[in-house]
Amino acid sequence: MERTTCCVVGGGPAGMVLGLLLARAGVAVTVLEKHGDFLRDFRGDTVHPSTLGLLEDLGLAGRFSRLPQRRVTKVQVPIGPNRSLVTVGDIGALRGPYNYIAMVPQWDLLNLLVDEAGREPSFSLRMNTEAIAFLRERTGAPRGRPRPRDPGRVTGVRYRTSDGRVGELRATLTVACDGRFSLARSLPELGLRSFACPMDAWWFRLPRRDGDPHGLVGGVGDRFFSAMIDRGDYWQCATLIQKGTDARRRAAGLDRFMDEFAAGVPWLADRVHTLGSWDDVKLLDVRLDRLRRWHRPGLLCIGDAAHAMSPVFGIGINLAVEDAVAAARYLVGPLREGTVGLRTVRRVQRRRLPTTAATQALQRFAHRNVIEPVLSGRPAFGDARRARRLSRLVTTSRRLNRLPAYFFAYGALRERPPAASVRGPLTADR
Repeated sequence: MERTTCCVVGGGPAGMVLGLLLARAGVAVTVLEKHGDFLRDFRGDTVHPSTLGLLEDLGLAGRFSRLPQRRVTKVQVPIGPNRSLVTVGDIGALRGPYNYIAMVPQWDLLNLLVDEAGREPSFSLRMNTEAIAFLRERTGAPRGRPRPRDPGRVTGVRYRTSDGRVGELRATLTVACDGRFSLARSLPELGLRSFACPMDAWWFRLPRRDGDPHGLVGGVGDRFFSAMIDRGDYWQCATLIQKGTDARRRAAGLDRFMDEFAAGVPWLADRVHTLGSWDDVKLLDVRLDRLRRWHRPGLLCIGDAAHAMSPVFGIGINLAVEDAVAAARYLVGPLREGTVGLRTVRRVQRRRLPTTAATQALQRFAHRNVIEPVLSGRPAFGDARRARRLSRLVTTSRRLNRLPAYFFAYGALRERPPAASVRGPLTADR
């Protein structure tokens, strides 16, 4: 029988950060990742100041700085006259040293975390290994008080490897970090609260040339938004379209879309037709939701497994990392002592839920007042003059500009790693 102290399901940013923090604190942790590598394109690649500060606390800032990256200091949305981009958050105006967003391929960040965690004897990573079911053990009930519907305590997972081998891994605690299609989301007792989402996203690549802008660049076309991520030799492009219109837009033809795209992003007009077919355009079904309960005995959900975020503002990864940091701080002691109870995992949700709810409320505000109107062919905020007034207010008020900048950078609540996981002194000013 295979056994570990903590089984982490999913090797994304939340899972790898949690695995590293626990292993550094001496907790036996096994991370299961169903893929054979991290080389999957069209993933979020924004590393915000909160995560940059964490990397410094972990002694990894130097190694991270050597990764290929671009830096972004402004968050812009099209709410000005003629849908021109307006800066709604100037992260560069915040106190340094991490007053920017680093655009780094996610696989580079994950490989860095894996390499560092692999130095710890208590860490194990199993690639090509997918969790397919939870192991359960009846918790029992006092005599005379049966609980026939009690699903029992989660005691680990049943897994399947890419070559078809099936096995079981027992664990004191299982942490679901496997995204918005998490195995844990099939548990009815956790519940799921979903919010209306007005858009889906198309992802595709276009060549990048000398003289192009740098960093993260936005554009607005006919009933769609676009965001271009600077990858060095190519642009990773995301176009937001009205939810449910993927099939209709594809039926209208790729040439028509690329002409519309070129009209909204004219500086890319000379290369839009490098896309060979619709096979080069991937659809992301955008969702915005969260579990009502992130836990049950023996199980904790964090990151997208607990709350699927909209791509608006690109802050989903950093929320997931902050979840992992908070979880590690609460879990290290109980996992060492073998005393992880329901009270411990409840504390993680109580700590992280307010930030999650506030962030989703901000995204819903953007959906309702900016995304949905523009995708429907209407002015942002329902009125062009109102949009212009808001544009002037945001751009001329330093206070209004710094508040969203801080939120984009750090969220509503900043998290610090457990002292046992830190290499070097924690700096209080972050």
